[in-house]
Amino acid sequence: MQVVNTKEIDKVVQVLREGGIVCAPTDTIYGLLADAGNRKAVERLYELRRPSGRPFIVLIPDVEDALNFDIRMPRLGFPLLSLGLTVIFQKRTTIPTYLTRWRKSLALRVPSQGTFITKLMKEFRGPLVAPSANPEGMPPARDVKEAMDYFGDKIDLYVRGAKLEGKPSTIVKFVSDKAIKIVREGNVPKEKVFQIVRLHQDIGDLVPSDTLPFFFEPLL
Repeated sequence: MQVVNTKEIDKVVQVLREGGIVCAPTDTIYGLLADAGNRKAVERLYELRRPSGRPFIVLIPDVEDALNFDIRMPRLGFPLLSLGLTVIFQKRTTIPTYLTRWRKSLALRVPSQGTFITKLMKEFRGPLVAPSANPEGMPPARDVKEAMDYFGDKIDLYVRGAKLEGKPSTIVKFVSDKAIKIVREGNVPKEKVFQIVRLHQDIGDLVPSDTLPFFFEPLL
């Protein structure tokens, strides 16, 4: 188990490329990071962090990187990704099952630019799986000390940054090419999502249900 600071990106990249698991600050909360292209690393992280097997969110450096995955990309996909929220896309056929956990969808997120996590991803040059730094069902760790209390030497590298008490990401899901729902409200207020939807609607009005999730139709 090693501890480094946020300036030692080269060491973090090396551990990730070797298939290690890293605890580091993201743009929202502390996360556990692993190379999304390394099946062994991802499976190890599932055993450690999410025994239930629910799919992890995949972080990508830029919105255009979503096209590297075999997903259905509706017109509203790029605008939503640019907000820094998590977008669940319907997959096609070729995305590895170790990422999707045999689901028909994949969750992607582009972190806020200028943060440690985006600098790391640009150096790493690849997508990362990134669940929050806590055992399933427990509160997210707010700093490295809390993460160490949770995981100890089961994590290969800890990156010490500022204490984070932000919200996890808002999650929006495409239920079809022309409809979305808010699965979880977090770092991006639902009103901001409404605004983006309205800007990209040619016809029709916002149609919310009585409670969350909200549905938006039609989306062209």
